[in-house]
Amino acid sequence: MTRPLFLLEFSPSCPVLILPMEKTISRWPGKSVPPEGGPEHPAIYHMLDVAAVAERLIGPFGWDAALQDALVLLAALHDLGKIGEGFRAMLREGKAQPAGLHWEVTEALLRHHDTLIAERLGSTERYRLRLYAATAGHHGRPPTRDVVQLRRSLDSAGQEALADSARTIEAFLALWPKASLDGLDREGALALSWWLPGLVSAADWVGSNSAWFPPCDPTVPIAAYLERARDKAGMAVELAGLTVPAPSGGKLFDFDLRPMQAACAEVPLPDGPMLAVIEDETGVGKTEAALILAQRMMAAGKGRGLFFALPTMATANAMFARAQEVVSRMFAGPHSLVLAHGRARLSGPFRTLVARQSAGTDEPVCTEWLADNRRRALLANVGVGTVDQALLSILPTKFSTLRHFGLSSKILIVDEVHELGEPYMAAELAQLLRAHRMAGGSAILLTATLPMAQRKTLLAAYDHADSGDAAYPALTLSHGQVRREFPQQTGARGQVSVHRLPDPEAAVALLAERAGQGAACLWVRNAVDDAIAGVEALRAAGVEADLLHARFALCDRLRHETAALERFGKAREPRPGRVLVATQVVESSLDLDFDVMVSDLAPMAALIQRAGRLWRHMDRRPAAMRAVPAPLLHVVSPDPDSVEDDQWLHRVLDRGAWVYPLDLQWRTARVLFGIGRIEAPSGLRALIEAVHGADAEPVPGLLETAETERIGKGYSAANQAWRNVVVLEDGYRMGGAGAEDTKYPTRLGRPQKTLLLARWQAGRLVPHAGTEAGDMEDAWQLSEVQAAEHRLQGLDLPDQAAPEVAAMTAGWPEWRRAAVHVCPMAPDGEICTGLRYDPERGLL
Repeated sequence: MTRPLFLLEFSPSCPVLILPMEKTISRWPGKSVPPEGGPEHPAIYHMLDVAAVAERLIGPFGWDAALQDALVLLAALHDLGKIGEGFRAMLREGKAQPAGLHWEVTEALLRHHDTLIAERLGSTERYRLRLYAATAGHHGRPPTRDVVQLRRSLDSAGQEALADSARTIEAFLALWPKASLDGLDREGALALSWWLPGLVSAADWVGSNSAWFPPCDPTVPIAAYLERARDKAGMAVELAGLTVPAPSGGKLFDFDLRPMQAACAEVPLPDGPMLAVIEDETGVGKTEAALILAQRMMAAGKGRGLFFALPTMATANAMFARAQEVVSRMFAGPHSLVLAHGRARLSGPFRTLVARQSAGTDEPVCTEWLADNRRRALLANVGVGTVDQALLSILPTKFSTLRHFGLSSKILIVDEVHELGEPYMAAELAQLLRAHRMAGGSAILLTATLPMAQRKTLLAAYDHADSGDAAYPALTLSHGQVRREFPQQTGARGQVSVHRLPDPEAAVALLAERAGQGAACLWVRNAVDDAIAGVEALRAAGVEADLLHARFALCDRLRHETAALERFGKAREPRPGRVLVATQVVESSLDLDFDVMVSDLAPMAALIQRAGRLWRHMDRRPAAMRAVPAPLLHVVSPDPDSVEDDQWLHRVLDRGAWVYPLDLQWRTARVLFGIGRIEAPSGLRALIEAVHGADAEPVPGLLETAETERIGKGYSAANQAWRNVVVLEDGYRMGGAGAEDTKYPTRLGRPQKTLLLARWQAGRLVPHAGTEAGDMEDAWQLSEVQAAEHRLQGLDLPDQAAPEVAAMTAGWPEWRRAAVHVCPMAPDGEICTGLRYDPERGLL
């Protein structure tokens, strides 16, 4: 028999539940007294604040009503551990919590009162324990205390807290009388164990905002307080930018649809979560096709927002600029849009969006609350960011479950999927898709050059058996239709012929000649040092040449990108007579159009991507306006038929010979020079599979060691990925963790060091970017440049203990001190012997 703890007063509208003498409310504070004075906010009130927000956030997911109430009830109990002597002493007296933090005590109390909770919620003990750990683990990591430690947590809470926590549970059960976990199966409990912590974290962050939920005296009955909290929650969710707008069925684009876009507009959608793979050549509107498909998927209830995952910050910035207008047509009301990566605040369009105080119903907004934290960014209706922000949701990092929850309501659109083909990132992406499907999410993958073996692996994440059909272009829907009947004729530019250049000197001679004829020329080099050498050789030959690579400080890189867009972009002069020497940064992030292209030898997919910048805007510059009669890709490469030793490539390319696997380089040269052309779309699949497919030609015996090493490194990288990613089958308590993002990388590669460039001005250090670049924090970020750690070994870098440097870094967190090296520069750019920075050439 349940003891009579509560007095129930019924009115025609609703019952009001009053705790005896209100002592249980008043004696357990949830928040300390605010600095400006006022009451302590009771723990029970804070728990109801968070529950009210959780109700708002969970509503659009369409859960069964009884299960939804159960999840909201569990969200309400997230801070049950604040009902305890340890937390109260910490808050009021500054004492350490003796036997676990309050959220760890929450799990102990929920387990202790399981019989009481089970009477109402039902289900099995195993499933309930999973969810207790999930709601308790809302501070970015799961509780991991063993049985003995859990017992100590209960002892530290005190007998009074044990009684009052039971009273609180009974009171909350009365507030959600229909809550039930009955019918929850193993898969559902497992999925919720990863999803619920993110919901509670998001609700807790909103519910902890004292401007939206100000402290309250403990005099209001809890049922009445919950109604007040619900009213506040509606406004708080709106102010945070988390309101979910209805999708719009309006037309997204005014132009005539291309074949892939038309297919996405009418292909039948399968039931349930789905994965779509769009394979088509560069420059034919795959992004628009994905948006058309995503709009239909949202209308079918497969998502309530979008997250664009791009391979780099530069591609994310470019997508963000494109997305602002079109996403407004996808929603029937105000919606939030966020740029999500480490340097988002340096994006001009994003800063403008954040600064906008109000917007019309058809314009996106970004609240300060969303913009303040990269993890929160995934909660926006539409996010555009690097794929790393999504991959962190399946690594055992702090608040990974918040990212997972944010993504779960989105159509996840991963662009340039072929760039994630390296074994480590490929394994991460497959696990991300599994987690997204587990949460009920759907995804779209875009690619021009995806090997079929990788397509098969990614489709398997949605339990789809790939047919292995080699048709290209192709639209594949998991457990749905596969569209293969697309036109095969080459576009307006025609096929791209391929010609081999024997060495860089031949490239310089060719580019000098073509630039002299007025052509817009590009030389893509595999390594930064080779790019610098190439631009110097061209300038020595009297050619006007520009340089673009990733080893510039950000302020200088942005300046060089702007110049490149003016000289070689869509609206360029017809005959600029210049050369841009660039590294891989030019492959996808900038909309550039060249008449003549030279490239260092690279794997097939990279060369196809690079060729996409050749004769690009044929509507503006048809063949008759070009400085050369036809598109031709010149590739700097040794003869693949003449392999004398394993230095075959290194004799022609310098540092660039080390960037890509040697066996893939040889196969690319053998196939591409043998065929002599890139014909899109009809010939692309054959080119990719000839290098990456199961029937690829064997390499010469002298290169077999290189191939064996590549395969071995690939297995090692994939194994490291599977060791790093969370084990979804273990559930959150056993499979999650709370490591810093830097401990579990989203990408493998040689370690990088960030150099923070500073110059002396009036006896103090100022940013290389200059104070005119904006506020001082932005100016310092714009002054950062990346360098490989192994290239810095043996150099006498500036002493970080020097007084001026130490004063700068005094307030930095430990991880930033380890990752960033402050580098005062001499007037000529020298940092130390062997290291110098030149704004026109980069880090030397």
